Amino acid sequence: MDDNRLQKQMEFCRLIDAEKKIGRQTYLADASRKENDAEHAWHMAIMTLLLSEYSNEKINVLKTVSMLLIHDLVEIYAGDTYAYDEEAKKTQKERELAAANKLFGILPEDQGQYLRGLWEEFEAWESAEAKFAHTMDNVQPTMLNHASDGKSWAEKKVKISQILGRNERTKEGSEKLWEYAYNNFINPHVEQGQIIDDVNEGC
Repeated sequence: MDDNRLQKQMEFCRLIDAEKKIGRQTYLADASRKENDAEHAWHMAIMTLLLSEYSNEKINVLKTVSMLLIHDLVEIYAGDTYAYDEEAKKTQKERELAAANKLFGILPEDQGQYLRGLWEEFEAWESAEAKFAHTMDNVQPTMLNHASDGKSWAEKKVKISQILGRNERTKEGSEKLWEYAYNNFINPHVEQGQIIDDVNEGC
Protein backbone atom coordinates (compact mmCIF):
# COMPACT_ATOMS: atom_id res chain seq x y z
CA MET A 1 0.00 0.00 0.00
CA ASP A 2 1.25 3.49 -0.89
CA ASP A 3 0.77 5.40 2.36
CA ASN A 4 1.77 8.69 0.75
CA ARG A 5 -0.95 8.30 -1.89
CA LEU A 6 -3.55 7.54 0.74
CA GLN A 7 -2.42 10.47 2.84
CA LYS A 8 -2.90 12.86 -0.10
CA GLN A 9 -6.35 11.42 -0.82
CA MET A 10 -7.43 11.76 2.80
CA GLU A 11 -6.11 15.31 2.95
CA PHE A 12 -8.18 16.20 -0.10
CA CYS A 13 -11.26 14.51 1.38
CA ARG A 14 -10.82 16.48 4.59
CA LEU A 15 -10.21 19.74 2.77
CA ILE A 16 -13.35 19.61 0.62
CA ASP A 17 -15.45 19.59 3.79
CA ALA A 18 -14.94 23.36 3.53
CA GLU A 19 -17.35 23.42 0.58
CA LYS A 20 -20.14 23.14 3.14
CA LYS A 21 -19.20 26.63 4.35
CA ILE A 22 -19.32 28.34 0.93
CA GLY A 23 -22.60 30.24 0.93
CA ARG A 24 -24.69 30.90 -2.14
CA GLN A 25 -27.36 33.54 -2.78
CA THR A 26 -30.16 31.04 -3.47
CA TYR A 27 -32.58 30.27 -0.66
CA LEU A 28 -33.72 26.78 0.22
CA ALA A 29 -37.19 25.90 -1.06
CA ASP A 30 -38.76 26.90 2.28
CA ALA A 31 -36.85 30.21 2.27
CA SER A 32 -35.52 29.51 5.79
CA ARG A 33 -31.89 30.12 4.84
CA LYS A 34 -29.56 30.16 1.84
CA GLU A 35 -28.01 26.97 0.48
CA ASN A 36 -24.31 26.22 0.43
CA ASP A 37 -22.13 24.88 -2.38
CA ALA A 38 -22.16 21.29 -1.13
CA GLU A 39 -25.96 21.24 -0.98
CA HIS A 40 -26.11 22.76 -4.45
CA ALA A 41 -23.82 20.05 -5.85
CA TRP A 42 -25.73 17.23 -4.16
CA HIS A 43 -29.03 18.58 -5.43
CA MET A 44 -27.85 18.80 -9.04
CA ALA A 45 -26.36 15.31 -8.90
CA ILE A 46 -29.72 13.82 -7.91
CA MET A 47 -31.51 15.95 -10.49
CA THR A 48 -29.17 14.62 -13.19
CA LEU A 49 -29.99 11.03 -12.26
CA LEU A 50 -33.68 11.84 -12.66
CA LEU A 51 -33.69 14.29 -15.58
CA SER A 52 -30.92 13.07 -17.90
CA GLU A 53 -33.56 11.68 -20.26
CA TYR A 54 -34.28 15.28 -21.30
CA SER A 55 -30.75 15.99 -22.47
CA ASN A 56 -30.56 17.16 -26.08
CA GLU A 57 -27.85 14.54 -26.64
CA LYS A 58 -27.12 11.19 -25.04
CA ILE A 59 -24.82 11.72 -22.05
CA ASN A 60 -22.67 9.67 -19.73
CA VAL A 61 -24.64 10.20 -16.52
CA LEU A 62 -21.82 9.20 -14.16
CA LYS A 63 -19.43 11.61 -15.86
CA THR A 64 -21.99 14.41 -15.69
CA VAL A 65 -22.71 13.75 -12.02
CA SER A 66 -18.95 13.67 -11.30
CA MET A 67 -18.55 16.99 -13.10
CA LEU A 68 -21.30 18.59 -11.04
CA LEU A 69 -19.97 17.26 -7.76
CA ILE A 70 -16.55 18.82 -8.30
CA HIS A 71 -17.17 21.91 -10.44
CA ASP A 72 -17.58 24.32 -7.51
CA LEU A 73 -14.80 22.89 -5.32
CA VAL A 74 -12.51 25.69 -6.54
CA GLU A 75 -14.72 28.11 -4.61
CA ILE A 76 -13.13 26.79 -1.39
CA TYR A 77 -10.25 29.09 -2.33
CA ALA A 78 -11.83 31.42 -4.89
CA GLY A 79 -15.13 32.09 -3.10
CA ASP A 80 -18.58 32.08 -4.67
CA THR A 81 -19.19 34.63 -7.40
CA TYR A 82 -22.80 35.81 -7.47
CA ALA A 83 -24.33 35.37 -10.91
CA TYR A 84 -25.22 39.05 -11.26
CA ASP A 85 -22.19 40.63 -9.59
CA GLU A 86 -20.54 42.13 -12.67
CA GLU A 87 -17.55 43.49 -10.75
CA ALA A 88 -16.68 40.15 -9.14
CA LYS A 89 -17.11 38.34 -12.46
CA LYS A 90 -14.21 40.37 -13.89
CA THR A 91 -11.74 38.44 -11.71
CA GLN A 92 -13.63 35.15 -11.47
CA LYS A 93 -11.63 33.19 -14.06
CA GLU A 94 -8.30 34.29 -12.66
CA ARG A 95 -9.32 33.46 -9.08
CA GLU A 96 -10.77 30.08 -10.00
CA LEU A 97 -7.79 29.07 -12.14
CA ALA A 98 -5.41 29.78 -9.26
CA ALA A 99 -7.72 27.83 -6.95
CA ALA A 100 -7.80 24.85 -9.32
CA ASN A 101 -4.00 24.76 -9.42
CA LYS A 102 -3.85 24.72 -5.63
CA LEU A 103 -6.76 22.36 -4.99
CA PHE A 104 -6.22 19.60 -7.52
CA GLY A 105 -2.48 19.69 -6.86
CA ILE A 106 -3.14 18.17 -3.44
CA LEU A 107 -4.21 14.84 -4.92
CA PRO A 108 -1.99 12.09 -6.35
CA GLU A 109 -1.05 13.19 -9.86
CA ASP A 110 -3.37 10.82 -11.74
CA GLN A 111 -6.44 11.73 -9.73
CA GLY A 112 -5.57 15.42 -9.69
CA GLN A 113 -5.33 15.41 -13.48
CA TYR A 114 -8.62 13.51 -13.79
CA LEU A 115 -10.59 15.91 -11.60
CA ARG A 116 -8.86 18.92 -13.16
CA GLY A 117 -9.88 17.58 -16.56
CA LEU A 118 -13.52 17.30 -15.50
CA TRP A 119 -13.42 20.85 -14.16
CA GLU A 120 -11.87 22.18 -17.36
CA GLU A 121 -14.40 20.26 -19.47
CA PHE A 122 -17.24 21.86 -17.52
CA GLU A 123 -15.72 25.30 -17.97
CA ALA A 124 -15.24 24.74 -21.72
CA TRP A 125 -18.98 24.06 -22.18
CA GLU A 126 -18.39 21.97 -25.33
CA SER A 127 -19.19 18.31 -24.56
CA ALA A 128 -22.73 16.98 -24.20
CA GLU A 129 -22.02 16.28 -20.52
CA ALA A 130 -20.74 19.80 -19.89
CA LYS A 131 -23.74 21.34 -21.62
CA PHE A 132 -26.19 19.30 -19.57
CA ALA A 133 -24.25 20.04 -16.38
CA HIS A 134 -24.59 23.76 -17.10
CA THR A 135 -28.31 23.27 -17.67
CA MET A 136 -28.54 21.71 -14.20
CA ASP A 137 -26.41 24.51 -12.74
CA ASN A 138 -28.83 27.08 -14.11
CA VAL A 139 -32.16 25.30 -13.69
CA GLN A 140 -31.63 24.24 -10.06
CA PRO A 141 -31.44 27.79 -8.66
CA THR A 142 -34.43 28.92 -10.72
CA MET A 143 -36.41 26.03 -9.22
CA LEU A 144 -35.43 27.08 -5.69
CA ASN A 145 -36.05 30.75 -6.40
CA HIS A 146 -39.53 29.85 -7.57
CA ALA A 147 -40.18 27.61 -4.55
CA SER A 148 -39.08 30.40 -2.17
CA ASP A 149 -41.52 32.82 -3.85
CA GLY A 150 -38.82 34.68 -5.72
CA LYS A 151 -37.23 35.89 -2.46
CA SER A 152 -33.65 36.18 -3.71
CA TRP A 153 -34.70 37.74 -7.01
CA ALA A 154 -36.77 40.37 -5.18
CA GLU A 155 -34.05 41.12 -2.60
CA LYS A 156 -31.40 41.59 -5.29
CA LYS A 157 -33.76 43.49 -7.60
CA VAL A 158 -32.91 41.11 -10.42
CA LYS A 159 -34.07 42.02 -13.92
CA ILE A 160 -35.45 39.61 -16.50
CA SER A 161 -32.76 40.78 -18.93
CA GLN A 162 -30.11 39.59 -16.44
CA ILE A 163 -31.75 36.18 -16.08
CA LEU A 164 -32.12 35.75 -19.83
CA GLY A 165 -28.49 36.79 -20.33
CA ARG A 166 -27.22 34.29 -17.77
CA ASN A 167 -29.37 31.56 -19.32
CA GLU A 168 -28.51 32.35 -22.92
CA ARG A 169 -26.93 28.91 -23.38
CA THR A 170 -28.98 26.85 -20.91
CA LYS A 171 -31.02 25.30 -23.71
CA GLU A 172 -27.85 23.82 -25.26
CA GLY A 173 -28.01 21.05 -22.66
CA SER A 174 -31.77 20.59 -22.69
CA GLU A 175 -34.30 22.64 -24.60
CA LYS A 176 -37.09 20.85 -22.72
CA LEU A 177 -35.78 21.72 -19.25
CA TRP A 178 -35.02 25.33 -20.15
CA GLU A 179 -38.51 25.78 -21.59
CA TYR A 180 -40.02 24.25 -18.46
CA ALA A 181 -37.89 26.39 -16.15
CA TYR A 182 -38.74 29.59 -17.99
CA ASN A 183 -42.48 28.95 -18.14
CA ASN A 184 -42.89 27.52 -14.65
CA PHE A 185 -40.11 29.01 -12.51
CA ILE A 186 -39.20 32.37 -14.04
CA ASN A 187 -42.06 33.94 -15.97
CA PRO A 188 -44.61 33.71 -13.11
CA HIS A 189 -42.33 35.93 -11.03
CA VAL A 190 -42.05 38.48 -13.81
CA GLU A 191 -45.85 38.63 -13.83
CA GLN A 192 -45.95 38.89 -10.02
CA GLY A 193 -43.23 41.54 -9.83
CA GLN A 194 -40.48 39.68 -7.97
CA ILE A 195 -38.41 39.94 -11.16
CA ILE A 196 -38.14 43.38 -12.76
CA ASP A 197 -39.44 43.35 -16.31
CA ASP A 198 -37.00 45.67 -18.07
CA VAL A 199 -37.65 44.00 -21.44
CA ASN A 200 -41.28 44.96 -21.88
CA GLU A 201 -41.24 48.26 -19.98
CA GLY A 202 -43.13 50.91 -21.87
CA CYS A 203 -44.73 48.42 -24.23
